[in-house]
Amino acid sequence: MGKSKQTGNHKGGKKKNIAKTWKTKRRTKDLDQIHSDMKPETAAKLLKQEVDYDVTGCAQHYCLHCARYFVDMRSLKEHFKSKVHKKRLKLLREEPYTQAEAERAAGMGSYIPPKTIEVKTQPMEEEMD
Repeated sequence: MGKSKQTGNHKGGKKKNIAKTWKTKRRTKDLDQIHSDMKPETAAKLLKQEVDYDVTGCAQHYCLHCARYFVDMRSLKEHFKSKVHKKRLKLLREEPYTQAEAERAAGMGSYIPPKTIEVKTQPMEEEMD
């Protein structure tokens, strides 16, 4: 038997970095980005979005802390009780890393431990249908 003539069918024409593709496939927002989203003026915009048919649930059911859209209010409520959401809340309690903290860690000042921030699940707004 000789070598098969069909080799490399799954490459799609050119070589791609598969590891990078898999790492970035389900990439979510970083914690510092979520902290900036939690500011009152930004949070109000994200929680009261216009209807967008390209996004899950028409962009009406959004978890601010996990940066996820949900199909309906019921699935959003279930998400609030989930382990994933509770872990994210725990991670968000720590103050975001800043440039000043990086300089202190490099020896340009005395170390000050990060502060803890009180983070609660976003308020629920029941729809009357």
